[in-house]
Amino acid sequence: MTSSRNVVARRRTQVLGSLGVVAAAAAVAGLGTFGTFTDSTTPISTNLSTGTVSIDVSQRGATVPATTANFVPGDSMTRAVDLVNDGTSPLGRVSLASRATTANVLTSDAVDGLQLSVRDCSVPWTQGGTAAAPTYSCSGSVTTLYSGRAVMDAPLAGVASLQPDGVDHLVFSLSLPNSAGNGFQDKSATLGLTFTGVQADGTAR
Repeated sequence: MTSSRNVVARRRTQVLGSLGVVAAAAAVAGLGTFGTFTDSTTPISTNLSTGTVSIDVSQRGATVPATTANFVPGDSMTRAVDLVNDGTSPLGRVSLASRATTANVLTSDAVDGLQLSVRDCSVPWTQGGTAAAPTYSCSGSVTTLYSGRAVMDAPLAGVASLQPDGVDHLVFSLSLPNSAGNGFQDKSATLGLTFTGVQADGTAR
C-alpha cells in the first residue's frame, strides 16, 4: 500500500512541472519583443495639373446654321466658320462628322446626292456676295480638307487647331450635283456637323 507521504510528494512534483511549462511559454513569448531603430526621408514635393481638351466653332459673317429652300441640281450653299483650339493641351486628331436626321435619297446616294467640301484658308476668308448668298475668297493658301458625300465622318489632317490657340479658317459648301435626276425632287434634309478633338498620346514627364 502506497504511503500518504509518497502521494503528497508526487502531487508536489506535478505542480512544479506545470509551473515549469508556464514559465517556459512565457520565456518563448518574450523572444518576440525587441527594439528597432527607423528613419524616414523628408517628403519630396511633386505638383501636377491636368490639361484641358477643348475646341469651339465661332461664326464668321453669314448666319450659321443656314437654311435654304428650292435647291435644284447645280446649286450650292457656302458658309464660313473658325475652328479654335481653346484648350491647353495639344490634340492628336481633329475629325468632322456630318449626320442626317432623316434618311432619303439626298443623303443616301453617295454620287448624285448632296456633296460636302471643307476648305481651310491660312488667313481669314474675305466674304462677298450677299447675306443670303455669300461668297468667300482667300488671300492666302487654301487646303481642301474633305470633299465627298455629305454624310461622312473623317479626320481633318494637318489642321492648325491640333495645337493650343490654333485656329482654322474654314468654309464648308453643300451642293447638289447636276447629275441628280427627278427622283431628288420634293426632298429635304437636315445635316448636323460636329467637330471632335481627341487628346494627343500621353508622354513620360
